[in-house]
Amino acid sequence: MFKKFFWMCSGADPELLSHCTKAEQIKQAGIGGTVFFTAVMAFIAASYALYTVFDTIWIAVFFGLIWGLLIFNLDRFIVSTIKKQDNFKQEALQAFPRIILAVIIAVVISKPLELKIFEKEIDRVLLEEKNQMTLDNKEQLALQYTPAVTKLEEEISNLKEEITLKEAEVNALYDTYIAEAEGREGTLKIGKGPVYKEKREKHDASLAALQELRESNEALIAKKQQAIAGLQLEYADKVKTSQPVIERFDGLMARVNALDALPWLPSFFIFLLFLAIETTPIFAKLLAPRGEYDIKLQDLEDTAGVWAAQKAYQRNQQQTTDAAINDKVYEDLKEDEELYRYKRSKAREIMQFQADAFYNQQKAVSD
Repeated sequence: MFKKFFWMCSGADPELLSHCTKAEQIKQAGIGGTVFFTAVMAFIAASYALYTVFDTIWIAVFFGLIWGLLIFNLDRFIVSTIKKQDNFKQEALQAFPRIILAVIIAVVISKPLELKIFEKEIDRVLLEEKNQMTLDNKEQLALQYTPAVTKLEEEISNLKEEITLKEAEVNALYDTYIAEAEGREGTLKIGKGPVYKEKREKHDASLAALQELRESNEALIAKKQQAIAGLQLEYADKVKTSQPVIERFDGLMARVNALDALPWLPSFFIFLLFLAIETTPIFAKLLAPRGEYDIKLQDLEDTAGVWAAQKAYQRNQQQTTDAAINDKVYEDLKEDEELYRYKRSKAREIMQFQADAFYNQQKAVSD
């Protein structure tokens, strides 16, 4: 059962192959087995690649199966269309486009499996990229909020500086009227005279203004600090919202790019492995000597070609003979007097009928 299945995979004619030697049957079964297991590897590779895209195993398996069947059909077609002709150059020229196609298929098959084999290394590269993307994202979002926060902080600093300056002014007035009372400055008289009273009133007025300024500025400062807190909260919310997008940065293209960041030699050898698997049936056909199956198949094709040529020749001869007979028949009828008199009488009747019809029509119009 497996032998006939692999014959089918190789694209060989089972009935014709059953009459060949055991060695020929084994050779064709080996070619078919290579085609089959290449399709299996294509199915596994495509399923994993699509799983990284859809994150759903059933969808990945379904489309992976379609891809595996497509690769199976292509490989089977490639192998079955290479004919052994005892002319290596002509066979190689015939196989060259198929080898190019095999290389493309090998690349497509090997890449998803490389992603799976180097999954841990790729995850490390992706983690580094995600961390860097997180930092870049925070910096970019901060550019939207930093100017506004900086402006508010400068305004708060200015308001605090106003309070500080006013406090220095009040303190200076305090020192002035105390010095006046102690006789160290001003009138140089100890005691609370009119000058002391005047300086004390000036200090008290400035202190009241300081208190009023402090209350108004602290209210403004609290409002601006609340605005800064709101901006910081909005910034943190945007960072939190955009972080899941970064965390999901592990799709197929991201993994392929991460794989390219790894050393190329291991990936190259894996590609060579699949290239060898994919091109093995083709090179097996090219390098194998012309076998019994190839001879019998060529004989059947030649027989069919000769039979088709004979049928075409017979159809052409039949058409030529029939045309010659028809020409001769019509040439003889041209001299037949009886046929001439018969057609003359019928033509006369037709002309009489047309004349009568025309007369009746004209008469009806006149009446």
